[in-house]
Amino acid sequence: MKINSTNIDALAWEKMDNLLPAIVQNAVSGKVLMQGYMDKAAISKTLDTKHVTFFSRSKQRLWTKGETSGNTLNFVSMSTDCDKDSLLILANPIGPTCHTGAESCWFESDVPDMTFIADLETVLAGRKNASADSSYTASLYAKGIKRIAQKVGEEGVETALAATVHDHEELKNEAADLLYHLTVLLQASDMSLSDVTDVLRQRHQK
Repeated sequence: MKINSTNIDALAWEKMDNLLPAIVQNAVSGKVLMQGYMDKAAISKTLDTKHVTFFSRSKQRLWTKGETSGNTLNFVSMSTDCDKDSLLILANPIGPTCHTGAESCWFESDVPDMTFIADLETVLAGRKNASADSSYTASLYAKGIKRIAQKVGEEGVETALAATVHDHEELKNEAADLLYHLTVLLQASDMSLSDVTDVLRQRHQK
């Protein structure tokens, strides 16, 4: 169930002593960022301000993530599990989430494959304005859209050829090159993999 201002009371407050655990995920990468606890007031403030707010058990008051550090969690959506006794929040982090300076409080955990792709996209986006001689990616951006698009075409053909001759090892390598160059092309066009995902999601719903 998605949480909004009209159904907060439907959660299992009595069962959980009026304090629900809340897991926050990066809305783009799916990476788990942190866990906190929420009471009704914290949920209401989160929905109203669009900044994720918790009830601090140590301070015994509402606490908005980033109120002192500036590393906020910009709210996207909130839902509950089947028992209505825990919350899942999707948010866009501004800066690191963990108090250690790490992106996630689970910074020593393994990263799922799709999360790695999202992390890679962030790295590639960060090189758009870098010096052309600082990396291969930066040199591609410097050469412009036409050259990047040409590389996508070349890698697409090489990927297809590897598949037709059943060279699975080469297929993996060429597909990796294709995905990399496609991601660079999207970034150079001021787009992202999320824009492509939105199209796929809309098609899936039809």
